[in-house]
Amino acid sequence: MSATAPRAPRGTAARLSQDPTVALPMREREPAVDTTAISAHQRRRLDRTGKSQIVVTGILVIVAIYFLVPLYWVVIAATKTTGALFATNGFWFGGDFALFSNIQAVFTYDGGIFVRWIANSVLYSGVGAVLATYFAAAGGYALAKYEFRGRQLVFGTILGGVLVPGTATALPLFLLFSTMGLTDTYWSVLIPSLVSPFGLFLCRVYASASIDTALMESARLDGASELRIFHTIALRQLTPALVTVFLFQLVGIWNNFFLPLIMLADQKLYPITLGLNNWRAQVDRLPEFYQLTTGGVLVSVIPLVIAIIVLQRFWRGGLTEGSVKG
Repeated sequence: MSATAPRAPRGTAARLSQDPTVALPMREREPAVDTTAISAHQRRRLDRTGKSQIVVTGILVIVAIYFLVPLYWVVIAATKTTGALFATNGFWFGGDFALFSNIQAVFTYDGGIFVRWIANSVLYSGVGAVLATYFAAAGGYALAKYEFRGRQLVFGTILGGVLVPGTATALPLFLLFSTMGLTDTYWSVLIPSLVSPFGLFLCRVYASASIDTALMESARLDGASELRIFHTIALRQLTPALVTVFLFQLVGIWNNFFLPLIMLADQKLYPITLGLNNWRAQVDRLPEFYQLTTGGVLVSVIPLVIAIIVLQRFWRGGLTEGSVKG
């Protein structure tokens, strides 16, 4: 005969199954955490220690100092006279505080030619950045949302244009513009600024990911034209990419030096970069141009700082503007 375990009375088993003090811990027991289901991002967050955060913060501080030290030096140098610029510590104030007199000299020298240079830079960078951003958005949207023969070939050609530096195309552009009689004019700097291969590439990638094809089809069913769909739907959803392209073009055109140097001979057409270089070239003959150059460099940085501060809110806000709910 086989031994069998003693069986609890039927009434006792029923009372144990109904007793909450016995059954509740069994039901509330949590299952074991499956660590294989944790994503790579969550695993990195779990593995992150205070030491790694200190290292990352230290690297970011070093990078910030690397970019801010030249700007700090410009601000300090713009407050000094020519003698104090070389006789005192370059990273601290010294001598008479000459910031306002230096700025006044910058704007009044040679009949206010510096104001003309600022206006030229605003024209080149402002008009060029706006039109280049619009053309990049239109081209990127078309490459992302329209099916046509040779689309990949066009996109590959654009990628090749991203790899070509601007200095490599400056001389061919000069030869082309000279045959057309456009050198030493505003058009010789404006027209090359209207093309942004990187901007078109960025807009194409962003349009593929952010613009919903179903929303475009709904707009077409409602009778909207293709241009209206582009201006009312696509441009709104492309806001972060447009701000990025605009800032890149604005800074690039504002700081452009080689192309105006080749194209322009009239000082009245100079952008601010070429004008400041013209002043810097005269410091050996006239040392007071040091004050004009440092003061002019400080003034030339201010518009870019203002543009970045103003546009960063559109950069953040455009991430959710015009999004489609799932």
